[in-house]
Amino acid sequence: MEIPQSVRDLLPKAPLAHLTTLNSDGSPQVTVVWVGIEDEEFVIGHMSMHQKIRNVRRDPRVALSMLGDQTNAMGLREYVVIHGNARVTEGGAVNLLHSLAPIYLGPNPDYPPPSMRNIPGYVTRITPVRLVGIGPWSAQRAK
Repeated sequence: MEIPQSVRDLLPKAPLAHLTTLNSDGSPQVTVVWVGIEDEEFVIGHMSMHQKIRNVRRDPRVALSMLGDQTNAMGLREYVVIHGNARVTEGGAVNLLHSLAPIYLGPNPDYPPPSMRNIPGYVTRITPVRLVGIGPWSAQRAK
């Protein structure tokens, strides 16, 4: 599905995202993450092997939520929930995190720190299937 411009416009406003993956027992595992967009996928960088990576490798179904910065006409805060399928690729985390750092840390951050720049890390890539929530992106579905 094509990611709507309204969601693309939300990301630079630094909304931390909540990534929900499924543990092996079916319970949810929620993590706060930095998120970007490459092509028509949401991307998240990780410097080490975390539970969320193991979960995605076992079960690709994920949800990603972000709080918007607007309030609708009814006074409700806008938010978007992205339902999708994820995959993990090895390498590329340093470059991705470096590109996202100014959004989340401010101008000219030195992140990841030099001591971590030789770690390949992992990138989670989420292909959106459905967008829901309150805002201009609600009820967007893959065709």
